[in-house]
Amino acid sequence: MKRLVLILSLFAFLPVAISSAQLSPPNKAGVSMGQLSFHVRDLEAHKKFWLELGATPAKVGSTDVLKLPNVLIFLTQGESSGGNEGSVIKHVTFKVPNVMETLKKFEAHGYKIQPNRNGFQGYVFNPDGETLEFFQEMTEMASFTVNPGEDDTFAKRFQQKMTLPVDTHHVHIYVPTGKEAEAQAWYVKTFGAVPGKRWNYTAADLPGMNLNFSGVDEKLAPTKGRTLDHIGFEVKNLEAFCKKLETMGVKLDVPYAKQPNGIAHAFVTDPWGTYIELTEGLNRF
Repeated sequence: MKRLVLILSLFAFLPVAISSAQLSPPNKAGVSMGQLSFHVRDLEAHKKFWLELGATPAKVGSTDVLKLPNVLIFLTQGESSGGNEGSVIKHVTFKVPNVMETLKKFEAHGYKIQPNRNGFQGYVFNPDGETLEFFQEMTEMASFTVNPGEDDTFAKRFQQKMTLPVDTHHVHIYVPTGKEAEAQAWYVKTFGAVPGKRWNYTAADLPGMNLNFSGVDEKLAPTKGRTLDHIGFEVKNLEAFCKKLETMGVKLDVPYAKQPNGIAHAFVTDPWGTYIELTEGLNRF
């Protein structure tokens, strides 16, 4: 399959590309948000979609990329086993200064939208019908509060006015009812995430992305093979980090390896089915 790497740009059709596009610096465990990786039916339609949204073209080795602060988007052409409905990842959310303005610009370019919550939250549907959520900055639902005594260095971004037209916010992960705190604790222990509450949800924060956990009674599919196949974290000293994971009892689905383009990677799956790529070197681009 032909693969195109894109760094996600989701602001509403900027005539000038976003300039400060880079991954967040890592937390004390050496981890930050890195990527979202999608399987898509029509690569050109998705490429056009992201380019219209103000993405910044670049290269990762010989691979074409587009850039946005805090996250890379990988697009692989091919059929998926299903979308976000029925998957353990419900949706990905981005923050903007004005949700309704953003949604209207998407709608004007022919994309289906769904505004909610008095105009402070809403969805846009990509060319494959996958939902992408938007929050308005400085609203209660976009807030995150760390647990007492936890380091709020990176979490302070939730209380600050945006300096860019779009930013990452959260990945919403579904787990079995009653497992929300366990999921939070796993991400805290495994990746050094900071525990807290995002509005009414149990959450764990990493530089560049908040992880939210909701309990559901239905059995859901793991992400591998779905439209959103996996999320990814950039990790400092990845080889040593992988060895540490193994001593903790975390199984590597794909062991540490360095690719010809200089990017090192490995894969793990969380206990509830979220497939995760660990990389080192994406932050150079």
